Amino acid sequence: MITQNHGFNFKVYAVMLAVFGLSLSLLRAQVAAPFPVQWGSPPEIQTQDYVELPAGYGHGSSTLAKWITASLNRDKITAGQPEPARAAALYENNFEQAEAGKLPDEFMALAGDFTVKRDGTNQFLELPGSPLDSFAVQFGPTESAEVAVSARILSTAKGRRTPTFGVGLGGVAGYKLQVAPGKKSLELLKDQEVKTSVAFDWQSGTWTQLRLQIHKLKADEWKIQGKAWAPGAAEPKTWTVTFDEKEEPVAGRASVLGSPFAGTAVWFDDLRVERISEK
Repeated sequence: MITQNHGFNFKVYAVMLAVFGLSLSLLRAQVAAPFPVQWGSPPEIQTQDYVELPAGYGHGSSTLAKWITASLNRDKITAGQPEPARAAALYENNFEQAEAGKLPDEFMALAGDFTVKRDGTNQFLELPGSPLDSFAVQFGPTESAEVAVSARILSTAKGRRTPTFGVGLGGVAGYKLQVAPGKKSLELLKDQEVKTSVAFDWQSGTWTQLRLQIHKLKADEWKIQGKAWAPGAAEPKTWTVTFDEKEEPVAGRASVLGSPFAGTAVWFDDLRVERISEK
């Protein structure tokens, strides 16, 4: 009899645990608004409690609350980060005045269905997650040297699949600074040939800032330089990748490029082309 009671109590206890776990999952799902995409994914493992979430996000676990607070603090740091002194722009576009659903007239898509999209209050240029191929769009004036391009780019991984993305100078066959998460590297290419690369820790679902420049040192000698960093972090004082060029760079327009191999969209924002004065 005692054994039967214990067996019955065990079954009831198991059912109660299952219901309790389901209730907690439902409670954690009671979020009042979607999270900004730059925050990435919420923590998968959360404490089994129930608290009010910061910033009007509803209710959930204290783990989720801490994650929201940390994400909000990072956004504050990003907003308050002083920008370094920069030369006058030859071209810049943050897409805030662009018409959503279209590619601005001054852009030339080499391939890919690039269009302006909106997320909350922010507008940006989007490359869709399909088809899975390599695409680029050009913008700005035609230049060959003493020029730099910069942009913020965001994409996400899906399982083990990752995108590649970057910025370019000198037209189709020019120079490219490319983040290759699958290789865990930042690459400097001439046309399609990787000239040099360094290890780079890319974070899925967060913006990455990139800058590429072509600098003439003297006759028959140029230096191609690139760097990448997280917005909100200090811009690296030194160049991350460098390539010494002996052939005169061909004049061409700047570009942003992406390969959505993860099947997720790639976002581009704050495009800028400027003359450099570095000597």
